[in-house]
Amino acid sequence: MDGTDGLTPVPAGQNEAETAGGGIPPGGNPAGGSPLGGGPRRAETPIRLLAMMAAARYHGFELDPGEFRSDEGNVAPSAAALSTWAQNAGMWARAVRLKWRHLLRFDDTGPVVLLFKDGTAGLLTGANAEHKVVLLKDPRSAASDGSLPVDQMRLAEVWDGDAVMLRAHRGITQADEPFSLRWLAALVLQQRRSLRDIGIASLVLSFLTIFPPLLVMTVVDKVLVHHSTSTLVLLATILGIFVLYEAFLGYARRLIVLVVGARIDARLNLHVFARLLRLPLDYFERHPAGETMHKIGQIYRVREFLTGKLLTAFLDLMTLCVLLPFLFYLNSALAWIVVAGATVITLVLVAFLRPLRVVFGNVVKAETDKASVIGETVFGIKTVKSMALEPQRKALWDAKVADAGKWRLAFGRLSNWPQTIITPIERFMTTGVILIGAWMALNDPTGYAVGSLFAFMMLSMRVAQPLVQLARLIEDYEEVGSSIGEVASVLNRPLETDAASGGLRPKFKGAITYEDVTFTYAGTKIPALDRVSFEVPAGTMLGLVGRSGSGKSTVTRLLQGINREYSGFLKIDGADLREINLRHLRQSFGVVLQENFLFRGSIRDNLIAGRPGLTLEDVVRAARLAGAEEFIERMPNGYETYIEEGSPNLSGGQRQRLAIARALIMDPRILILDEATSALDPESEALVNANLARIARGRTMLIVSHRLSSLTECDQILVLDKGKVADIAPHRVLLERCAIYRQLWAQQNRHLETQGPRHAALAPNLAQGD
Repeated sequence: MDGTDGLTPVPAGQNEAETAGGGIPPGGNPAGGSPLGGGPRRAETPIRLLAMMAAARYHGFELDPGEFRSDEGNVAPSAAALSTWAQNAGMWARAVRLKWRHLLRFDDTGPVVLLFKDGTAGLLTGANAEHKVVLLKDPRSAASDGSLPVDQMRLAEVWDGDAVMLRAHRGITQADEPFSLRWLAALVLQQRRSLRDIGIASLVLSFLTIFPPLLVMTVVDKVLVHHSTSTLVLLATILGIFVLYEAFLGYARRLIVLVVGARIDARLNLHVFARLLRLPLDYFERHPAGETMHKIGQIYRVREFLTGKLLTAFLDLMTLCVLLPFLFYLNSALAWIVVAGATVITLVLVAFLRPLRVVFGNVVKAETDKASVIGETVFGIKTVKSMALEPQRKALWDAKVADAGKWRLAFGRLSNWPQTIITPIERFMTTGVILIGAWMALNDPTGYAVGSLFAFMMLSMRVAQPLVQLARLIEDYEEVGSSIGEVASVLNRPLETDAASGGLRPKFKGAITYEDVTFTYAGTKIPALDRVSFEVPAGTMLGLVGRSGSGKSTVTRLLQGINREYSGFLKIDGADLREINLRHLRQSFGVVLQENFLFRGSIRDNLIAGRPGLTLEDVVRAARLAGAEEFIERMPNGYETYIEEGSPNLSGGQRQRLAIARALIMDPRILILDEATSALDPESEALVNANLARIARGRTMLIVSHRLSSLTECDQILVLDKGKVADIAPHRVLLERCAIYRQLWAQQNRHLETQGPRHAALAPNLAQGD
């Protein structure tokens, strides 16, 4: 097919002649190759992954084999795992079973990945229904190679129907749609088959509900009047059968409801966490963690509404559709009384909705503020303890608790009024209807109204309660609507540029270029970087110095793609940073900050967090390079030592060295050390500095530090002042020509100039014993 022949370039060392043959040889694959022929299998990337990458590239996507995850061990990747990989990268993908007649329809479509029996794969690039052949291509073949025509008999020898279809999403995907009631409705409707089964079961149960009252009515009107024992036995038998069937159907319905609820809950939680991870770092820096966690926590109220009250209301609606007409058949006057009562309850609730919404908004704000205080206190407990701030934090907490309690009490008092008004109406819908029905039965000359009254009493309870619940659903929705708004205030923030699908994925060497870059943080008017321009070749060790607030860390933030709202051009190896795939960019960096977070788990798990497939040998090598091997081996369990939350069993210097090892184990082309050695003791800092030459070998390093003595060996030192470049040169050159650098150096090394004379002057006094 035209346009799909150039799917993949020739891998290094591939002989084009090996893939130039025609068709699949009888009996299967050439030795060591795919069913389509070709060279030896690539050990680095399985051929099934290569096929997926080639098909994705046709649609403008770049799949990263490093992001493929499978729990299937060493067996060939399954269609489901490959499909999930493509979906996680932002594509539409499905694992399917196809037949030969299906393949003949792929005449003018994108490539389809066919999974062969021996664990390899091929690309279906077209079909010719007239000649009864399909066109296949080896994913490892040269871009100039054409597709091979294969007939049904040859293909059946190596393929049993497994395939993966993939393409770009058309329109906005569900994962990118804003979090709202409409999105939630679409999520629920994904379970339409199960909902259909629940609806059918509910309808049947509703019809079964009618039979016991009918039997009671018959017993009262026929059996008691005519003293027919045989009729009573027959009715009892029928009732027993209906009860058993109702119990079985009720069990099946509850089981389906549980399955639907679990599915909705899982999808909801997966979506929320995925959206949370896609929020920019800037959001988390500007919003308290406690506030974010409280708002996200409201998703559980939404979940309970969806899988509880909303689903129950759906079932109640099915019940009403069956029972209400029957109530009108039994006694239309009493039925109208029940419906009128439910209508009055609805009107009362609607009348109170607006004031309740206003007060509940204040409750939400007070609870959010309260959650912010407790979250801030827990995250900053070390500072609270070290500075004895317990009384101040407790006073603040007491004030927030009092404020939340005040608004909750106000909300409770206001919501108590509709409940007070509704209660007598609910009672009238039950007991009042019975009294009116009894009066009507006393005045009925036929005597058959007594049985109808018994039947109506039994059914009215099943109708009145759902009617009231449907009316209360309006009030429940108001609270859940507030929760949806809270969750949406977090999840509907602008997301980071899609890090999974688009963008370039170059292999970095490490050359960095800033061209007239200007950047201003949100909420400020003074630029953090003002027309910054500099260029460093690959493999350079670049130091960044300047006074506090000069823009040193901002340079590294822009380089990592954390902030992208800058003017000018920022390039890596000549490629504009905005055009580079964000996830690929960050995976190519190693970053060590002044304060680094270690996850709960073993030291080994923390070091290989970014690359789970690495071995203990890789871990040891990175730890040795970071100067962490010595203290790790002294620990009781070595690399399997468990790190608790907050890493209390490690010193600050040990945490920092582990963070450096974690960055180095990724073998990044660009390594950023942002005040990475500031928390180290002199011995640890000397050890890391001594290893800097080895650490820097083969990569570009950016070292942000206030200690100029640690930067003297850098190839270049960039001096920043008030967001502008003051100078860039090696240490000795800067001492001669840069006044700012010379001043900073003098301030940090003043003690060295006066150290000798002072000691000489003090020595005689000490000798005299003064």
